[in-house]
Amino acid sequence: MDKILILDYGSQTTQLIGRRIRDLGVYTEIISGDTPFTPEFLSGPVFEGTRALILSGSPESVYASSGDGPDKKIYSLGLPLLGICYGLQRMNYDHGGKVEPLPKMEYGRIGVTIGAETAGPEGIARNDALAGFLAGFDPALSLEAIKGGARFSSGVSAPFHFTAWMSHGDTLTRLAPGFIEAGSSETGYPAVIIHEKEAWFGLQFHPEVTHCERGREILAAFVFGAAGCKAQWTREQYIEEVRTSLKDRVGAAPVLLLISGGVDSTVAGALLLETLDPDKVHLMYMDTGLMRKDETGTVRTALEKLGAKHLHIVYCEKEFLLALAGLDDPEAKRKAIGDLFITIQERELARLGLPDSYFLAQGTLYTDLIESGKGVGKKAHLIKSHHNVGSPLVDAKRRAGRIIEPLDRLYKDEVRRLGRILSLEEEVICRHPFPGPGLAVRILGEVTREKCDILREADAVFIEELKKRRSPEGKRLYDEIWQAFAVLLPIRSVGVAGDVRKYGWVLALRAITSADGMTADVYPFQTRDILEISTRITNSVKDIGRVTYDVSSKPPATIEWE
Repeated sequence: MDKILILDYGSQTTQLIGRRIRDLGVYTEIISGDTPFTPEFLSGPVFEGTRALILSGSPESVYASSGDGPDKKIYSLGLPLLGICYGLQRMNYDHGGKVEPLPKMEYGRIGVTIGAETAGPEGIARNDALAGFLAGFDPALSLEAIKGGARFSSGVSAPFHFTAWMSHGDTLTRLAPGFIEAGSSETGYPAVIIHEKEAWFGLQFHPEVTHCERGREILAAFVFGAAGCKAQWTREQYIEEVRTSLKDRVGAAPVLLLISGGVDSTVAGALLLETLDPDKVHLMYMDTGLMRKDETGTVRTALEKLGAKHLHIVYCEKEFLLALAGLDDPEAKRKAIGDLFITIQERELARLGLPDSYFLAQGTLYTDLIESGKGVGKKAHLIKSHHNVGSPLVDAKRRAGRIIEPLDRLYKDEVRRLGRILSLEEEVICRHPFPGPGLAVRILGEVTREKCDILREADAVFIEELKKRRSPEGKRLYDEIWQAFAVLLPIRSVGVAGDVRKYGWVLALRAITSADGMTADVYPFQTRDILEISTRITNSVKDIGRVTYDVSSKPPATIEWE
């Protein structure tokens, strides 16, 4: 089977490159960026079938990590290479080019132009690999045409403009010998480079993120046009591989899944119940007091429909509120919640009488791991700790090899597709994401029962309004939005209610569009909708005095506030 091998240098979107290419039907595998390309590796199973290499982005600079680049043997393998962001800088630096810090970092949408000299009759699109790669930029070519083998038209003379998505602080100030600038950003820096003779290509932007115009087409052009891959990979194959792995690893041992009732853990539960003996699968749900309104009843109904034989609901609100008392630092709150999750789980395990050989299962996604600094390589930066990734107790169980995370190489939209393959109800699959630490990370500052109750009510009103309101196209706002929620801010604001001075909490509303959670845009509400939603919240939740709307994209912001 044809394969694209991705060298990981710690980018937040490395796995996203892989899943975008998997969506095209081509298998990808991710390895550490400093993997030695020894004769043994080149003849081994990981390298088998490799048609091209991709060098990922990184939070590092080529100068700060000059000793951590790829094995230089990759440049003599005769394979097509694609460098993305840091990967482009790495290729240029390794061949004698110069990379320097930008006076102003480039984040988010940036216009890119593919020059007329690239497109012209005498331009550089004069061999199959180049013509195949540049087809991704041609606005006249569809994704299907590119997958079918369409090539860049050398007869087109006008430059092409598109909107890319960037996130970098360094840029190329001198191209290495043999490299040509094929496209530039609107700020005047190289955005696309190609080699005169080798099938080496570099992008200073991220085609893997959904907000990059023609991103899928550009990746498809590299995979099919430059590398000549065949589409032989399916999601059903992935599921079968996971099932086989689960059966081999777990055997007859019991499994305990900590389930929240959200999409991730519910899909993980469905996969475990379909793959393993249901008598060996235990589902434990903790009502932490940090849940959405009426969450426990909703969760119970959904899990019973899965056919679970062992469902354990633990009521532990007092314990969680006590553990959070006096804490206002986001990381301290997350770690306290993570530790308590495991402490209660161990206590309840003793009551269940499960043997020491049990496995702990979680619905961890790749986004949880990468944001917690758990990427494939060694360069991923900590963005925020996830309660099921970063706590010391979870780390200890992970080191002991007693954790099962069947979704840990998937993104949210892939999990939803997996849920459909597993025949889960659409209402469960399409629920908006809810963080494991619950309302604790949506209450800025110290968490109290009073604040939880206020936020629960306000959030319920917000979600109810989204479900009943329609877009101009007639679709439910809830279905158009990837994730929506309310955040209680640690400040009060003066207002007037019924001619009486009111000193109430400030609430922030967040609603974003996304495909995978790695990048996100603000949902563009109609003014009337957001005004009416705000009015209903302040009228029905007496402790809320003011409502704001968060208009920050990701990056630079994260989706959750903490």
